[in-house]
Amino acid sequence: RMAAAPPSYCFVAFPPCSKEGLVVFGKNSARPRDEVQEVVYFAAATHDPGSKVECTYVEIEQVPRTHAVVLSRPSWLWGAEMGANEHGVCVANEAVVTREPAAEAEALLGMDLVRLGLERGATAKEALDVIVALLEEHGQGGNYYEDGNSCHTFQSAFLIVDRKEAWILETSGKYWAAEKITEGVKCICNQLSLTTKIDAEHPELRNYARSQGWWNGDTDFNFSEVFSLADDHVTCCSGRESLEKRGGDISAQTMIDVLRDKDSGVCVDSESFLTTASIVSVLPQDPSSPGIHYFTGTPDPSRSIFKPFIFVDDVKLVPKVQSPSFGDDDPAKKIPRFQEKPDRRHELYKAHERARSILESDQDKGQKLMRIMLELEKQGLEAMEDILTRAEILDAAEVVDLFYDCVDTELKFFK
Repeated sequence: RMAAAPPSYCFVAFPPCSKEGLVVFGKNSARPRDEVQEVVYFAAATHDPGSKVECTYVEIEQVPRTHAVVLSRPSWLWGAEMGANEHGVCVANEAVVTREPAAEAEALLGMDLVRLGLERGATAKEALDVIVALLEEHGQGGNYYEDGNSCHTFQSAFLIVDRKEAWILETSGKYWAAEKITEGVKCICNQLSLTTKIDAEHPELRNYARSQGWWNGDTDFNFSEVFSLADDHVTCCSGRESLEKRGGDISAQTMIDVLRDKDSGVCVDSESFLTTASIVSVLPQDPSSPGIHYFTGTPDPSRSIFKPFIFVDDVKLVPKVQSPSFGDDDPAKKIPRFQEKPDRRHELYKAHERARSILESDQDKGQKLMRIMLELEKQGLEAMEDILTRAEILDAAEVVDLFYDCVDTELKFFK
């Protein structure tokens, strides 16, 4: 049983640590090694009154309007590990273990809350309010993995970011605390990190901790000390150190380098877990400049290409990074769940697997392949840099096929 929460890392950097005028966000999604992650886009939509939305395990009320979102998600579930919306809000989640046992009963998954926050929140604070209201109403619970043999359950932490501020939201059952960040560097990983600086919290949080005998009311209320098991509440320093070591001027490239770093432990490649997908987002503080979101759509960022996506109307869909759909026949949708595991690999994932076998078997060929891959990525990063530094407003036609073309080029090159 994988009782330990998967060691994902999420980061945000604000000026003065980040490059002038930019907020930089990143996450490595550490998940079971063989799990496929897809990159999917959903356009903004309006919904009829009284309509419902079917999340991974439960159905909830839909809202009148949902924002456009781009998500990186394990392809068997409804929610997402990480993603962004058209208003420049980015959300990532972490599975955490707290004193409160996580519920096996099916409810909202932390990953469903990522997507719901993005679909319903036009700012980081709005997304936070959405998530905690849904937590209060529906609770969190259910299996985090596509595993028919045992139920792996966790509580959730979230990093919620927009152009102005970020919120770290940590939860235990329906109880929660949050801290607002507007400068410097922050890293969260698979354990509670909030201490005594709490900027918003569940109204009953402290009473609940008291009633459980976890806090006597006489000392400063330290969230991670009160809610963590034993001495779990160390800071995720390895991630933070590797970002801080890079000094000021953190850019998309800096964040990519940090996510690729296996020595620091940020890029997970262990017996149970692998970084199955990664994201880096650059949010200019000037609202007239577009946010740029880089996705790998493939495992192990040290052997993957970060490909840019920009929100525009009628953005071209990219079926080659989408897993096949099994509709109502999906074993994830049938009760009992996960009785079999269908092949969820998308085209880019398969091409990547083929390339990986070359990287592993033929060193010369592998190095050449990596050089070309990084050259492709660099061209993308430079083109985006040009968009960000331009004075004139972006022409949507210029980037409507952006992510599609990058995936297409990568595929051609793997062939």
